[in-house]
Amino acid sequence: MNLLTLEKINKQYSEKILLKDISLGVDSADKIGLIGINGTGKSSLLKIIAGRDEFFEGSIIKGKNIRIEYLEQNSTYEGDKTVIEQVFSAEIKEMKLLKEYEIMINANLKSESNQSKLLTLQSEIDNLRLWDLESEAKIILNKLGIHEYDKKMNELSGGQVKRVFLAQTLITPSDILILDEPTNHLDSDTISWLEEYLSNYKGAIIMITHDRYFLDRVTNRILELDRGNLYSYQGNYSYFLEKKVERIENEKNQEIKRQSLIRNELKWIRRGAKARTTKQKARIQRFDELTNKEFVDANNDIKLDVIDPRLGKKIIELSEISKSYNEKKLFEKFSYIFTREDRIGIIGNNGYGKTTLLKIIEGSESTDSGEISIGDTVKIGSFTQSGAELNGEMRVIDFVKEGGEYIPLSDGSKISASTLCERFLFDGQLQYTYINNLSGGEKRRLQLLRVLMGNPNVLILDEPTNDLDIETLKILEDFLDSFRGVLLTVSHDRYFLDRVCNKIFSFEGNQKIEIYNGNYSAINGKIILQSNENVKSESTRLVKDIKNSTKLKEEPKFSYNEKREYDNIEDEIMNLENMLEEIDKEIEQHYSDYSFLQELTEKKNNIEEKLLVKYERFEYLTNKSKEIEEFKRIKK
Repeated sequence: MNLLTLEKINKQYSEKILLKDISLGVDSADKIGLIGINGTGKSSLLKIIAGRDEFFEGSIIKGKNIRIEYLEQNSTYEGDKTVIEQVFSAEIKEMKLLKEYEIMINANLKSESNQSKLLTLQSEIDNLRLWDLESEAKIILNKLGIHEYDKKMNELSGGQVKRVFLAQTLITPSDILILDEPTNHLDSDTISWLEEYLSNYKGAIIMITHDRYFLDRVTNRILELDRGNLYSYQGNYSYFLEKKVERIENEKNQEIKRQSLIRNELKWIRRGAKARTTKQKARIQRFDELTNKEFVDANNDIKLDVIDPRLGKKIIELSEISKSYNEKKLFEKFSYIFTREDRIGIIGNNGYGKTTLLKIIEGSESTDSGEISIGDTVKIGSFTQSGAELNGEMRVIDFVKEGGEYIPLSDGSKISASTLCERFLFDGQLQYTYINNLSGGEKRRLQLLRVLMGNPNVLILDEPTNDLDIETLKILEDFLDSFRGVLLTVSHDRYFLDRVCNKIFSFEGNQKIEIYNGNYSAINGKIILQSNENVKSESTRLVKDIKNSTKLKEEPKFSYNEKREYDNIEDEIMNLENMLEEIDKEIEQHYSDYSFLQELTEKKNNIEEKLLVKYERFEYLTNKSKEIEEFKRIKK
């Protein structure tokens, strides 16, 4: 069912055309990923769809009573509100009813009118099935790592605020859910949960995200915004990549034909003055159209065989370092000696100390105990979440040149600051733009470029994928392929970690940092297996607790969430088993396609891990159900 239609939308910012005759239909089954280079107008398009921004020409047709919920990158809020108040602050019928009911039950109900009004409210809430909304909101907040519901909003960190607004967006009933970078500030486990939640979401979704695995697993349609034009691909991110290659090749072929036509038309145009008097106006107009048509070659790769940075035998040595923050011990007695081949990804939940470790290595924070020793030849380049301070009155090229005029290449040549700017999507015109005129994503890209231009031999990247578009990430990954120094990166972007890392430091919440060889996908099974062992032991403990409670003659009961889980768990197990059967069939069909086979195998492993957890939960819930029935039988 069509929910919303955009017809020939145009939008321009200063001299820059963001949207050029954009037309788009959104159906109820659409799960859309919107991609494109930072500064091309992705967020502007989302705001237009959400009714939060103006456009110059065109029209929007929205279905009757269609509700749109929008998560923007930077939301405003009242600092005195509690977390739960913020989650339920949307000005829609359901939230107003719940707030009104809350006021009524705290008011004087002696008057008949108040009692009658309360009964009416209860009836409306019953009809809309809103009684479980608060518990659902708390479940979502827990999944997003927010556990203190009465905490004031002004007491939260920036990442926590973003997660509260994500919870508010998810819990608010809507027909179209619009999300601008929902995975920013989320750890890998939370991103996996959000993937599953959005995959099962009943309604249309339109989102911007740089997380390519997330796009691949959630979306069924990709929109690419490129130089004001919108291209639609009916499939997930993998499908988009295949079809984009075809589109680019087709555009190149069309350009070859265009150049051939121009040459032929030019011969005709250059005929003598006598012939020129009889030329057809239509043909001259056709020549003008051919010559004025813009073509931008998408293949702008520049080989960057960077010279081997001079690193001595001693690089960085950590000896039994420990660190606490606000009486919370982050890690204890951690030791490691870095080698020239190290490309280390650092993972773990928020608040475990990942960024703190990077700050200790770069020298901006001290340890509580232990020693850190850095070799004389080490030159550290650090790309932090806050980034370098930007002077908005400077031009892009001048800011980059402050980091260095050129980078030496292994063949003896040099790559200039201007050439590297072009490689990172700052063309000639944009290089001489004032920094104040850049978008937020373009500023992040500029900060990264400044760090790389310093030609470090130890590169520290703290959440480099936040606020960078996919095209820039691919360029960064290509650059890192040729980078011959040591790389340390904190990231929750699983694709990025798979692409650039050969070792993982995993912060696992027990004041220890586990070291694994391999990229994220290679070691993820080991981490999940350990997590499943914890779940298994927890399930065993709970079963023992139930048996003990029965001996004490205390009545065993299901909690609300346990009852709902018990009612649904057999269906969930059956669905997972069916998914395994389907994957096994796909594996048989694609046994010769190695890359796809690897993807299917990883998918199968993930489902098997989920199934193992479900089996454990089913055993625990079944035993508890038996205990409840047995208690009832004895009591009778």
